[in-house]
Amino acid sequence: MNNNGTTSSIEFLDDNKVKLTVEVDEKEFDTAVSEAFRRISKQVRIPGFRQGKVPRRILEVQLGHQYGRSEALREELPGYYQQAVVQHDVDVIDSPDIEIVAGQEGGAVVFDATVEIRPVIEVAGYNGLRIEVPSPDPTDEDIDSEIDRLRAEHAVFQTVDRPATDGDQVGIDIVGSHGGEELPGLSASDYDYEVGTGAVVAEIDENLRGAVAGDEVTFEAAHPDPDEPEPLNFVIDVLDVREAVLPELDDSWAAEATEFETVDELRADISERLASMKMSMARRTADLKIAEALADLVTEEVPEVMVTDEINGRLQELFGNLQESGVDPNDYFAQTGQDIDQLRSEFAGSAENAVKVDLALRAIAAAEGLNPDDDTLTETIDEMAARVGADGSEQMERLRELGQLSSLRADLAKSKALEWLLDNVELIDESGAAVDLRAAESSEAADPQDEATDDAPTDDGDDQ
Repeated sequence: MNNNGTTSSIEFLDDNKVKLTVEVDEKEFDTAVSEAFRRISKQVRIPGFRQGKVPRRILEVQLGHQYGRSEALREELPGYYQQAVVQHDVDVIDSPDIEIVAGQEGGAVVFDATVEIRPVIEVAGYNGLRIEVPSPDPTDEDIDSEIDRLRAEHAVFQTVDRPATDGDQVGIDIVGSHGGEELPGLSASDYDYEVGTGAVVAEIDENLRGAVAGDEVTFEAAHPDPDEPEPLNFVIDVLDVREAVLPELDDSWAAEATEFETVDELRADISERLASMKMSMARRTADLKIAEALADLVTEEVPEVMVTDEINGRLQELFGNLQESGVDPNDYFAQTGQDIDQLRSEFAGSAENAVKVDLALRAIAAAEGLNPDDDTLTETIDEMAARVGADGSEQMERLRELGQLSSLRADLAKSKALEWLLDNVELIDESGAAVDLRAAESSEAADPQDEATDDAPTDDGDDQ
């Protein structure tokens, strides 16, 4: 029996369900009935008594003793149920079906709560996965391209006597019109336009490629309003064609245009930054592709309620982002031409895959012995508490009362399972060469000047 006068037991049923039987002793529940009558007294008016001060016995006479008991049953049963869920560490994924077995009229209260739980699956073939990711190593071409981009920022343009091509700057007089009327927003004199940028309208590049100074170019372009059938009309006079001349790639340019004294120092810095970016990209790609592969390995049908919860979570995130951006959801639906049912349908496939990945990572953690021990859990909670200036033991107790310790354990286990996969699946780049995504992490960890702090996984809302 718990300190609050309740006892509970659990029975595992078919169809991935459990039945929790909860008994609340008579004394404990009578306290709940008294609390119910106190709430009722604030809502009723009885002559001779101030509102909120009507004694229980008077309310029982006026309303019947069953009135308060029914109110207590309605209010308190969910709390007693949640206590049983926490006590038996049940990973529920749906709302319970509650049946009161005894105590509706008086005495101890006994009820059964039947609820679906998260399934435990087995996954085969995860240790033989072969995942292709983009190479995390920058090539000479990558570095040269970045240097050329920097040089282009300091380019000068010289007039040339040849047809225009992409990257050239063309001086133009442009007149845009619609229905015979000139449009000021699409007209300009002595305007510098870079061929290939797709600015103004897409058709402008098609007509300026190959043009030379002195040409007059006329063409039509589709109106941006799809309901407007009449096209836009353009007349362009080509004034001159200029090509970009990049500065000489030497140490003097590097010292003048960058923070580095030499080209070699600049290349080394670019190589380091590109390596970091490409490593991050490769890691993100690996995470995504491993998740896709895991979803394919799950052959069991996943509970529909889990998919529905995942869809609801994505909708809440979308609407939250819209609200933060000041966008009314109705305006969003009008702009996209979608409704809530279409969004649900759109999210269904990826939501189901997310559920499969969740179950697969839990299965791998169990199979490989990656579930965190109590010391790891305590250390994680202490770190979480320290970040918000709270006490670790108090944070632990709070999570225990809320029934979130199991969820946190699962988050840690899934994180370890993903790390295990990164270490054990075969990772290759586009050429088939092996990729080590841990190399950069090991290098950073070995550098005494770098201080790395890893955020602990947070509760992902698994508990219902």
